[in-house]
Amino acid sequence: MQYELKTQVIEPQRQTFTHVAKRFGDKPASRYLEGIIDVQPKEHFHYRPTWDPTREIYDDSYSVFRLTDTYSFLDPRQFYYAPYVTARAAHHEAFATSLQYIEDRGLLERLSDGWKGVLTELVVPLRHLESGGQLILCGMARFAFGATITQAAAYSGFDRVGNAQVLSRAGIALGGGTADLLTEAKEHWMDDAALQPLRKLAEETIVESDWGVALLQLDAVDHLLYDLLYRYLDDEAVNSGAPAYSLISQHMSNWFDDNRKWIDALYKAWRADPELGETNSALLAEHGAAAVDTALEAVTPFAARIEELLGDGIKAVDRITAKAAEVRSAHTGEQA
Repeated sequence: MQYELKTQVIEPQRQTFTHVAKRFGDKPASRYLEGIIDVQPKEHFHYRPTWDPTREIYDDSYSVFRLTDTYSFLDPRQFYYAPYVTARAAHHEAFATSLQYIEDRGLLERLSDGWKGVLTELVVPLRHLESGGQLILCGMARFAFGATITQAAAYSGFDRVGNAQVLSRAGIALGGGTADLLTEAKEHWMDDAALQPLRKLAEETIVESDWGVALLQLDAVDHLLYDLLYRYLDDEAVNSGAPAYSLISQHMSNWFDDNRKWIDALYKAWRADPELGETNSALLAEHGAAAVDTALEAVTPFAARIEELLGDGIKAVDRITAKAAEVRSAHTGEQA
């Protein structure tokens, strides 16, 4: 008996879920799209919040920034749980490798007093600012409307915990394997004049009721601090023989670049909305400019302290001033 083998293609009756096909057509969709599109509850709520009965428990009016279609925003990274966890595991494993190298070579002990001061007085205390950022993003994850927005905010909030851990591990390594410098860092955060404007701004932003305005404020602070600490000072560390600082800062800088992807995409979606784009653009110009001005005022004493610790040649205040003008221009559309 002779058998003939043939390939038979069985076409599926549908390529994806119906609600996804309505938006993108009946074609194979990514797991990200299948798991997030139209997940936001919109009806059949049992009660209004007792603390704000003018709104539904899920409501798009918790921010002045709104989208006609909340799913016009998509995270460019297409993060859902599995790829997010995989990406962050790789990120922290890379940091652990760098930190092990730093400790094995005794690079932290070789830092000058100025660079040690920057780390102990200014950088490690920012673990508390990262913790504040987590709370701000948790608020956004709760009150924003649209699962693509709330999921991106939630993952960014998780990232803030990871950033705080990175700074904590650096502090423990600098403290010879003890938590003494972390205790000292909290005292700096609570008492040092250079950090009080930042602490005040963080606490005020945590209780900001508009999640969109809170995001703009957090993002403005991030722009100034991450550029100053993890780009400008990274270069200065390389040039002045402080490789330990540079090896630590690269991981924070890489995270910032990745985090920008979803925030910039959200700003773009706000501006491009067919019905609300003009209103959103005006609000971005207004609140974005105000956020940058407030951030610059809060970060300036911090930058001035860096100049005191590292001495002549460090232009930290000039750097944040230029960066603030650049970010302000991006929000308003005016030339810096």
